[in-house]
Amino acid sequence: MAELAAKRDHDVRWEDGRAFGAVYDGGPGVREIAERAASLYLHENALNTRAFPSLGQIQSETVSWTAGLLHGPETTSGFLTSGGTESILCGVKAARERARAERGIDAPEIVLASSAHAAFHKGAHLFGLTVRKAPVRDDWTADVDAMAELVNDNTALIVGSAPQYPQGVIDDIPAIAALAASVGASCHVDACMGGFVLPFAEMLGRTVAPWDFRVEGVTTISAEIHKLGYAPKGVSVILHRTKELRKYQTFVFDDWLGGFYASPNLQGTRSGLPMAAAWAVMQYLGIDGYKGLVETTLANADEMRAGVNAIDGLRVLGEPTFQLLAIAADPGHDDPIDVFALADALDQRGWHLDRQTPPDSLHATVSNSNAGVMGDYLAALAAAVDDVRGQRAEDRSTSYSTAD
Repeated sequence: MAELAAKRDHDVRWEDGRAFGAVYDGGPGVREIAERAASLYLHENALNTRAFPSLGQIQSETVSWTAGLLHGPETTSGFLTSGGTESILCGVKAARERARAERGIDAPEIVLASSAHAAFHKGAHLFGLTVRKAPVRDDWTADVDAMAELVNDNTALIVGSAPQYPQGVIDDIPAIAALAASVGASCHVDACMGGFVLPFAEMLGRTVAPWDFRVEGVTTISAEIHKLGYAPKGVSVILHRTKELRKYQTFVFDDWLGGFYASPNLQGTRSGLPMAAAWAVMQYLGIDGYKGLVETTLANADEMRAGVNAIDGLRVLGEPTFQLLAIAADPGHDDPIDVFALADALDQRGWHLDRQTPPDSLHATVSNSNAGVMGDYLAALAAAVDDVRGQRAEDRSTSYSTAD
């Protein structure tokens, strides 16, 4: 145990609010309830819910709560997955199967914007779909007109994001869903970052563009409980508008010597631990608890955006209004800042932000974790800007995900 503790010495100090992403902390009470639930289900396996019917109930109830939050009709069905990537992969696979079964498509294609999550490209690679990629508009939202030019009789899936990850803006979901419906394709809304923020932001009186199942034509939505749902890694939800559509996600097989095999997602064995922890956190927080966390999160993000825009030579890309933002150099400044050098200077001060490109920018996912430290961060940011003016980082790599 001492060795394990020592291994964490150089990890980002998310407990101190110094990470803008990766780990999302709902506070001591949320942490305690999650850990207690995890200890109860440390060894349980959702591979077979006849053996562990409690996990079947946990999955059903968690999916149902999420469907209600996202205004799903009574027919809405879904499953828990290990994270947003698996939810997206399941959405891609379901769209392929639906296109094959309902429209006879054997060369399926997926239409998305350059801002769509990399997991859609992973899904296309794994499941044999051709990617048709459209640019984004000047405001960083998907260019739906350009997407329309890419749609054809082989289109199986069209993707929108609420919000997209790189700059934190919401795509025009009604237009994307209508485009999908016009050719009988599936429409997946990636709400991995927004599924547990946007509903509560709307309850708090924030303006939220239409994006969930209230939009006709949306067939699947992914939402991550282990992000702004504040459950431990790794648990996410994928929702289908109907159980009929959900059947395209599952794999069923009995032509071997082991008997009937069915899996709702990509895993076989599924740990009960994250499922139980997510159930417990959602029960513990309830609507009012989530509203409080989202209110704190949005206040943190508002302060961060204002603070960044007030620093000479920096700007926030686009006009995000929720918890995500990208920090870039002001291209019109006489002495432009290299944001990758800025990232290095912030790392030295103990603050971690992911580097992304194009364009070169620093990504921040603000959450309740950052409560009480935003003033310290903005002071460190201003000091780091002064330190790196005129410098350029040799390392131009980006780091959303690593392969080590």
